Amino acid sequence: MFSSVLVGVDAHGAGRDAIALARLLLAKDGELTLAHISSGDAHVWRRSNTDRYQVQREQALESLENARRVAGVEAHLRWRHSYSVGRGLHELCELVGADLLVVGSSRHELLGRVLIADDTRAALNGAPCAIAIAPAGYAEQPVAMREIGVGYNGSPESEHAVSVARRVAAEHGAKLSAFEAVSLPTYAFIEGSAPIDRTIDELIQDARERIATLGIEAHAVYGLPVEELALYSASLDLLIVGSRDYGPIGRLVHGSTSHQLARAARCPLLVLTRAARAIDAP
Repeated sequence: MFSSVLVGVDAHGAGRDAIALARLLLAKDGELTLAHISSGDAHVWRRSNTDRYQVQREQALESLENARRVAGVEAHLRWRHSYSVGRGLHELCELVGADLLVVGSSRHELLGRVLIADDTRAALNGAPCAIAIAPAGYAEQPVAMREIGVGYNGSPESEHAVSVARRVAAEHGAKLSAFEAVSLPTYAFIEGSAPIDRTIDELIQDARERIATLGIEAHAVYGLPVEELALYSASLDLLIVGSRDYGPIGRLVHGSTSHQLARAARCPLLVLTRAARAIDAP
């Protein structure tokens, strides 16, 4: 599916989890790159610690070589020093022309859950391509892509997610479904507002019919999108969602379903950013 995949590899197990997921999402003739980022002020640090800078680079490349050998994959190796891990990964994605960035989640929480650390959260912010997050412990128990789901709400972002999901499902021979969490309009909870003319059951039925027109299995429930999508993900091998990319300020106002799902999903999560949609556009 993805022709150029960059994997963020750290000194912990998250790198192994990310590599395991990347192997499933990489196209048969695609190129895989394993990358390690050292954070800090690269220019100041390089001038004052030239020898140490070189030693750190050699150690990182040796660690990447070991990760490549253990995983048994063919991959390019990249090391970069940047102000932050997230920024460094983005810079390398642009440098190698990656159409997918894969990272692992924190291993300090329950296995099988996608619970991100600060570095992973930074990688989500403004990623120049699609980004996939592997649950902690995924390398120990990788699964085939048998069930793929899409978070859907009729938006252009979710329409693109369905399009990508069709291709991933076709490549893996996987079952595909879409899920929508519906809720009453805000004005329904304001005292003295006009009565709503739709029942919850009708809203759910409308959502199911809207998804059914896509020609895939439809699921819809009443509830908060993040909570319901997290529950839905427990039955999946991959959950795909679109991102509106509000930016840091916008997320304070609107929130971010993709950021919250990165903490709550029960399976690997693939987030299609605005940049990913631009790459995928005709």
